[in-house]
Amino acid sequence: MTHQFCKTSMRWILLVLACIAITAGCAGFERESKPAAVPEIHPGILAGYLQPEEHPNSLALIPPPPAEGSAALALDEEVSRESRALRGTPRWELAAKDAELMFPEAAGSFSCALGTPITEMGTPHLYMLLRRTLADAGLSTYTAKNHYQRKRPFMVNKEPTCTPDEEEHLMKDGSYPSGHTAIGWAWALILSEIAPDRADAILARGRAFGESRNICNVHWHSDVAEGRFMGASAVARLHADPAFRAELEAAKAEYEAVRAKGLKPTRDCQAEADALGQ
Repeated sequence: MTHQFCKTSMRWILLVLACIAITAGCAGFERESKPAAVPEIHPGILAGYLQPEEHPNSLALIPPPPAEGSAALALDEEVSRESRALRGTPRWELAAKDAELMFPEAAGSFSCALGTPITEMGTPHLYMLLRRTLADAGLSTYTAKNHYQRKRPFMVNKEPTCTPDEEEHLMKDGSYPSGHTAIGWAWALILSEIAPDRADAILARGRAFGESRNICNVHWHSDVAEGRFMGASAVARLHADPAFRAELEAAKAEYEAVRAKGLKPTRDCQAEADALGQ
């Protein structure tokens, strides 16, 4: 009786120890699967993957902004007039949403195109990837921005923007090239690599994200065009960075897991599609 009791007790002890080991292992895996903490370089803005000297040099890579009297400037002005005609429409409202680069709000910008939600809890590596590349792509525009100090459309045409609270800051920040567009296009390229089956929708959304800056009356057409170029330049450079590549692979695994669960974006994707159709 005593021998049988000891055997039973030992089995229970081994079972409990096994459960503890499994639980500890799972907890350890969960800890390892979360991105490492990253410092802020500005309130709400995380440090990117690249060092300052590694950012593409926009002043060396893009031409000067269109000159007075040029066909390129005439095109800028024409696109600006056509874009301002959308003021007060759902497309204007979407452009105002696209202006938001702070997280968690910004994480939803591409969720409809991706077909899944992007959240800090559900897709931590993807969330971190977007937050950090915001700095890399955005900062890549500043050597040209600071050099040319081009005036923004609303400063010239004296008409409203979709983000009136930001106008004072924008007046001091050069228009050429567009940092928002660089960020949006970098995100589109990265997300299309994570979800190649959704690439067309993602890239179309990335293009629209930049065009939102025209509609908001805060950027010229040429600002947006060269912003896309700088976004692509930043992504090309990022692919040489080991930390970025590791985060990218982790984000791919997260996307597959979320897609397998059938999770859907929390945004009104039909309303977004209707607005983009304008």
